[in-house]
Amino acid sequence: MESDDELACHELLLLLAGRLPDVALWRFRDWLGEGQLSVLASTVPKSLLRHGIELDQREHALLSKGLIPHGADFHQLSATLRVGETAVPRYTFSDTPPERASGPDSVAALLDAALRGRPDVGEVRASWRHDERGRNPKRVLLVAAVSGWPRLTGELQRVLRVLGDDEPSIEVLPENFEMPDYHREALANSRPVSVGAVGATA
Repeated sequence: MESDDELACHELLLLLAGRLPDVALWRFRDWLGEGQLSVLASTVPKSLLRHGIELDQREHALLSKGLIPHGADFHQLSATLRVGETAVPRYTFSDTPPERASGPDSVAALLDAALRGRPDVGEVRASWRHDERGRNPKRVLLVAAVSGWPRLTGELQRVLRVLGDDEPSIEVLPENFEMPDYHREALANSRPVSVGAVGATA
């Protein structure tokens, strides 16, 4: 069972998808999946400041709830609070893999075999993210789940890294998660990969 601190951090990292560099985001999610909140407390605020990422009130409250109990620097946390509107990176999403990925999708087949019928998992969908120039396609996996979100994220990240994705984008979505545009657009342009044993949908 995840603590409230872990759940706050998981939701925050969902909200940072597409804003925080993939190389940092997957690592933070890996640490969270291992329960290393003290490591996150010392690294996440610094990373936000280094990349110039400001948080709105909802995000800042999650940051404080998740990391202050584990030693995060209060002054660093305060410096991340957004004063005005800031530009958010824009991506486009497609349900079609890039041309170079023609042929059978071995990653999707393996994920389907691993997740089909799993009791904590609902619908699993995949989308391909592109930068604002329509380049650099990247698989984004969207997983509806009813429990175990941080650990499931870490588990699936490790699977994709073994399969060659060094910076996996795994979005494990709790029920009733208030999604930002990033996830809504990814879901609107996605295709099914698998389905677990519960009725949750992404």
